Amino acid sequence: MESCFLKNVIARLQDRLAELNAWEAQTAEDRAPVELDQTRIGRLSRMDALQGQAMATAQQERRQVERRRVEAAIARIEDGSYGECVRCGDEISEARLEADPANPLCVVCAGNG
Repeated sequence: MESCFLKNVIARLQDRLAELNAWEAQTAEDRAPVELDQTRIGRLSRMDALQGQAMATAQQERRQVERRRVEAAIARIEDGSYGECVRCGDEISEARLEADPANPLCVVCAGNG
């Protein structure tokens, strides 16, 4: 792959990692354990807080999966295998990588997934 394309991809992947880290810091309080103290908050308010905590935790898990995808893409760039399908070894189209720079699969393997 041409170096200009790879430089752009690296910049996009690093920007995405920074976004994910920022979101993690911003939502840390939302994922904190909910207190049981019913003298401070009522039962329904506590249920709402628990639901909010569960949603924030689920979002965090999705961000962690995306972080691993982005870090894996950076590792593939560093080892020279970026742009090759991790399943079959065929080339991943530049348009597909432009749409999602962390994409590890070619169209055929993604469709057979």
